[in-house]
Amino acid sequence: MAGRRAISPVIATVIIVAVTIAVAIAVAFWMTGIIGLFTGFEQLQIITIIDDSDSIEVTVRNTGTSRASITDVYINGIPCVARQACTVTDDQNNPLPITLAPGAQVTLEITGVDTDLVGNIGPGVSVEVKLLTASGKEYPKLIVLQQYGSQGG
Repeated sequence: MAGRRAISPVIATVIIVAVTIAVAIAVAFWMTGIIGLFTGFEQLQIITIIDDSDSIEVTVRNTGTSRASITDVYINGIPCVARQACTVTDDQNNPLPITLAPGAQVTLEITGVDTDLVGNIGPGVSVEVKLLTASGKEYPKLIVLQQYGSQGG
């Protein structure tokens, strides 16, 4: 055993640094994956609002990275569902709450608007439509209603 030599300190240091860097890269990739799971966010975008004589059609897209659940729609500050001021359904006639996956789009149909509560509704009238989600976020949009077939802004 007298003729054996240990690894030189320089080689040992290089090996330790290489192993440390490899472990740090692996941990960084692992943490990035975990952080991506917990940092999703909802973001609704109201694309159009159109008056269809007996209803209002609101097209909404979820531009966020997590699911969004619409729990109520406010017309001029009055909650439709909570105050029974109107009825809200989606394209397939499902009532609220309506859940949108990331990237999904839905057209909400608001019918039976109680004009005694929310005021006059019709073409040429300014209306504030606000969506409320399960997470407590509000997405308002003020618009002048246009006839069915014209684009709302």
